Amino acid sequence: MAISAKDVQKLREMTGVGMMDCKKALTESNGDFDKAIEWLREKGLAASQKKAGRIAAEGMAYAAIIDGVGVVVEVNAETDFVAKNEKFVDFVKGVAATVAACAPADMDALMECKYNGTDLTVTQQQQEMVLVIGENIKVRRFHRFADGVSVPYIHAGGKIGVLVNLAVEGGIDATEIGKDLAMQIAALNPRFLDKAQVTQDVLDEEKKILLAQMDNDPKMASKPAQVKEKIVAGKLNKFYSENCLLQQTFVKDSEVTVEQYVAAAAKKLGGSVTLKDAVRFEKGEGIEKKQENFAEEIAKQLGK
Repeated sequence: MAISAKDVQKLREMTGVGMMDCKKALTESNGDFDKAIEWLREKGLAASQKKAGRIAAEGMAYAAIIDGVGVVVEVNAETDFVAKNEKFVDFVKGVAATVAACAPADMDALMECKYNGTDLTVTQQQQEMVLVIGENIKVRRFHRFADGVSVPYIHAGGKIGVLVNLAVEGGIDATEIGKDLAMQIAALNPRFLDKAQVTQDVLDEEKKILLAQMDNDPKMASKPAQVKEKIVAGKLNKFYSENCLLQQTFVKDSEVTVEQYVAAAAKKLGGSVTLKDAVRFEKGEGIEKKQENFAEEIAKQLGK
């Protein structure tokens, strides 16, 4: 099939690999982007898969503890200017308060809840905000922790919102530990919280790619299969340290892992802390923003 320059450019933005290699990967994969990325990784050309498309939607990710309930929400707007508007920020906080009070099961249920402090539903309040602000506004997602100890963290004024949920024993204040975990999650965005969460199919896929990389390396291709298997086992440990929060190197102390930091910090306080769960929302994550041609738009308005 014919591979367009636009497709090549898109794959280049996704992987950081050169144009010619991207074109070859798409040609070999019949235009399938997932297979093209895998092909590049097997050839050792793409170190890791980046998310498709640019994160361009505006809005705010917000995390807070409200009446003892941990809440993280994302609300989208069209422009960064509106996302900083005081009325928009208040609306986002109101959505979080509604999530805390209403305990909705899903997004549909949330939109039918009474918006905090009003007789309007969240849907109706959202519509009111659209009229007041003059932009499309959309409550996108939320998460709620009613049990345990939750610690919120908001990065860059709402670019990223993280909510960490802990089991704390010994009557200690684990806020600082929770915040350190949340900041690590915000910065490195691990795929998994712990290596125990990594499924066999993920490991099999990673193993397949590592073996393919060795088969494509002249220095490694001739090595016996059992030797390659041992090398792969060692590299899977690196996979854990890069992709699993508790096995990552702690950003504030490179001498320990996150797991070791939590254990030591909790022991120093006279108790124990276990990470139960965590949620990370990045505003506009996975949403493709419409690319406007402003010169063309103005020309249309002028009737040209």
